[in-house]
Amino acid sequence: MSAVAPPLCTWIVAACLSATCVADDEGKQRNYIGGGLFGTRRHLAARRRGGARSGVPIAVSFHPERGGVENNKSETKQRRVVVTGMGVVTPLGHEPDEFYSNLLQGVSGISEIEAFDCSSYPTRIAGEIKSFSTDGWVAPKLAKRMDKFMQYLIVAGKKALENGGVTEGIMNELDKSRCGVLIGSGMGGMKVFSDAIEALRVSYRKMNPFCVPFATTNMGSAILAMDLGWMGPNYSISTACATSNFCILSAANHIMRGETDLMLCGGSDAPIIPIGLGGFVACRALSQRNSDPTKASRPWDMDRDGFVMGEGAGVLLLEELEHAKQRGAEIYAEFLGGSFTCDAYHMTEPHPEGKGVILCVKNALADAGVTRQDINYVNAHATSTQLGDLKEFEALCRCFGQNPQLRVNSTKSMTGHLLGAAGGIEAVAAIQGINIYATAKWTVREMPLHSLNFISMPLFSH
Repeated sequence: MSAVAPPLCTWIVAACLSATCVADDEGKQRNYIGGGLFGTRRHLAARRRGGARSGVPIAVSFHPERGGVENNKSETKQRRVVVTGMGVVTPLGHEPDEFYSNLLQGVSGISEIEAFDCSSYPTRIAGEIKSFSTDGWVAPKLAKRMDKFMQYLIVAGKKALENGGVTEGIMNELDKSRCGVLIGSGMGGMKVFSDAIEALRVSYRKMNPFCVPFATTNMGSAILAMDLGWMGPNYSISTACATSNFCILSAANHIMRGETDLMLCGGSDAPIIPIGLGGFVACRALSQRNSDPTKASRPWDMDRDGFVMGEGAGVLLLEELEHAKQRGAEIYAEFLGGSFTCDAYHMTEPHPEGKGVILCVKNALADAGVTRQDINYVNAHATSTQLGDLKEFEALCRCFGQNPQLRVNSTKSMTGHLLGAAGGIEAVAAIQGINIYATAKWTVREMPLHSLNFISMPLFSH
């Protein structure tokens, strides 16, 4: 029991997000089941293992009287968080196994851009998704209105549920007030907003009425939650390249605090459009190795000349351990802890002494309760930039010292830099590595494998 004394006050804020939607013709909906804006895929259970009123935000302020206010919230035991599902949409495939297999084989997803004419740009390559369909995942009418970042997000989110064995029957049994969605985006709906600007040059009457809501970074999570009926925490975090990791850590915290039992979390971005490419070209941040695209993204290489843009989404299904065991879910890994820090130094350049990275690693290890000697794999942020790669490497050396068991790589050499989605797909890569390693070399009890994933720091273990 505790007390809060004046002049402090506590704010409780509740927000409800809803939207109206005109249903498609009955004939067009025959391939979808469920309610809301989209249907769920009919064969959601097939796996390798077997119109509303607009909500009004409400804020209520409680001002403690003299003597304080008693806190009757009961103390809860620390809840454990596990990963039970994974979904990806990437230049290397749209299933976790396909994606990871291509990584192991050294397949590159980087090639010449085909989505638009970029012949006048100094950079003409990217980790572009060449083949992608929303069929069976998103209702056609809405898919046409959406920005690609939302399409990628929703498909990856539903694939994570399918991968996690959340069948239609299990979905119906879930307490949806304890299920949330926290999938962010670094750039949001750039194409939708860019098209709206072009339409505005003619007349505002030509603008897509969805251009503003569908450009915001939170709308992907909102639409997915409305489709699933999940009423728990729903928002997005937009922190550039660290977006996915912030979302994963925050989602895990919701479960650990007892607020939710399941969370879909990660990131999605679709920046490979003229304004996106042009903006990064203007920053002089991109590689210009157009003649050899598969070798353009080369983290730590002496001849690296900038990063390569990528696109896609990576989503994890996080779940409270006992909840997962009760429904018989396959557990891929356990979330142990993490940390948020800031260099507080420069908008793009890393701190010369790597202070932010070092502090983040130190805090993450402390939060997870493991030592630096326990870490044997780091999926680094390394984007193939001259300064960033070097400073991150120096920070890793200072954090882990001489550890012969430590292995470090950057999968961006094959995917390019997916911006807000980078941490999501790299978390999937790390978790896949944990499972492959544990299966091939050790039992879980003999040798737990710990993994770190930059920037902001989620730490996973088998």
